[in-house]
Amino acid sequence: MRLGIDFGTTRTVVAVSDRGNYPVVTFEDTDGDPHSYVPSVVAEVDGRLVHGFEAERASSVGAPTLRSVKRILSAPDATADTPVTVGAITLPLLEVLTSYFVALRRSMRDASSLTSTPGAVESIDAHTDVCVAAVPAHAHSGQRMLTIDALAAAGFTVERLVNEPSAAGFEYTHHRASTLNAQRSNVLVFDLGGGTFDASLVSVVGEHHDVVASLGRADVGGDDFDHVLARVACEHAGVDFDALSPTARGDLLLQAREAKERIAPQSRRILLDVAGEAVTVPVDEFYARSEPLVEAAMETMAPLSERLQRGEHGDADVAGIYVVGGASSLPLIPRMLRERFGRRVHRSPVPSSSTAIGLAIAADHTSPFELRDRTSLGFGVFREADAGERVAFDPVFVPGIPIPDGDAIVRARRYRPEHNVGVYRFVEFSSLAEGHPNGLVFPAGDLRVPFDGSLTADAITEGVRVHRDGTGPLVEERFELDRNGIISVRVDNLDAGTSYVPALRRRGGAGVPAQQPA
Repeated sequence: MRLGIDFGTTRTVVAVSDRGNYPVVTFEDTDGDPHSYVPSVVAEVDGRLVHGFEAERASSVGAPTLRSVKRILSAPDATADTPVTVGAITLPLLEVLTSYFVALRRSMRDASSLTSTPGAVESIDAHTDVCVAAVPAHAHSGQRMLTIDALAAAGFTVERLVNEPSAAGFEYTHHRASTLNAQRSNVLVFDLGGGTFDASLVSVVGEHHDVVASLGRADVGGDDFDHVLARVACEHAGVDFDALSPTARGDLLLQAREAKERIAPQSRRILLDVAGEAVTVPVDEFYARSEPLVEAAMETMAPLSERLQRGEHGDADVAGIYVVGGASSLPLIPRMLRERFGRRVHRSPVPSSSTAIGLAIAADHTSPFELRDRTSLGFGVFREADAGERVAFDPVFVPGIPIPDGDAIVRARRYRPEHNVGVYRFVEFSSLAEGHPNGLVFPAGDLRVPFDGSLTADAITEGVRVHRDGTGPLVEERFELDRNGIISVRVDNLDAGTSYVPALRRRGGAGVPAQQPA
């Protein structure tokens, strides 16, 4: 069985490759009602974690609840060891994610439409199911690695990661192939999910999809619209949102999300219960307060849409701006896009499932569709220069290079250091300004390497003074970018035959020595 898994901020959607069809898996909630998703929710009940619909039920009766765990995963300093607290339980982030995916797998086996699919349960039990999973286009290497690690620990075989808007581009071609031709071969994907926003410009020639560029941000999504609506409702009720108890805030936000998702183009009022008081919020007022969020998304997308308007890819070549993501169902969003970009704005018929369907297409080895994705983040290293007089930055991979479909892209650098200890600080970044990282900058990890033969790896701590001591051993820095957009680093002391590998946020700490022949 081949799957597409879209782990979203608020919901997780799974689609299946089935002989050229890509149905979305339906899951039963605790009342036996079907849904096309599993809530990305964690709750603590009697000293244990519960997930999905069970967590939603527990939350409704006051259990401590964590929503939007994906936002913790996307934090610049997130590692596998980042502590996550849910009620009385505190666990490392990787354990919480793994626990969620274990519950997802259990639901697939016992409480989903797959129970009636021939061979599906056997595939789950035998761990022979293969998945393609999604990450935001701007996801840093740590987020990518932790997503793979958690899925793998839960029993899934992860074939590859695909950027969310790139997967939605597959779904566009699958459903709207008639809009693409030799004159109109570009699609701009506008992907507004529960907690993140991504945009990708995709060039489509036949079955080949070439991602021209991707942009995104982790602080705009459906959660933020829920907070706007909840705060407006509190203002009408004369209540301070921040003064509500955690349970009351969680209940109000859940109400806001459900009410937001019921809004139709003809809706005029939104009804909510705030601290036992019925409150009516005019839709126009909610829209007016939410417009800055949509503007922020369009501003993030501007470098891509401006490229179209400047003619680099020619506005006449644009088949459409494709609106996907669960949060894009709010009528305000396609309306504001059409006001700016006209009639070529198309909303996916399955906005919440578009990415999962695209992932299932990517997982289908019989599908003719091909993808060349690109990085949205670059990678580089700060190091000493001019005999320690200053710190220099070396960009190793710049944003926007193609992600390899096969063997990793390798960059290597050899030199003889003049210091007793090598100090490296690795970062990911969204742009460069005068040779230094700019825009989004994510610290990726540190590494200290002994170049002086009298020092051992265990002795290399912050307390060891770095000084110049002449010509050192022959050193090679090796950087690899793999097919999942993940960067790995190794520093080899070629004379001594030893290697050093930084943690790069898979785990906490400054790095580990790998005593391997060079």
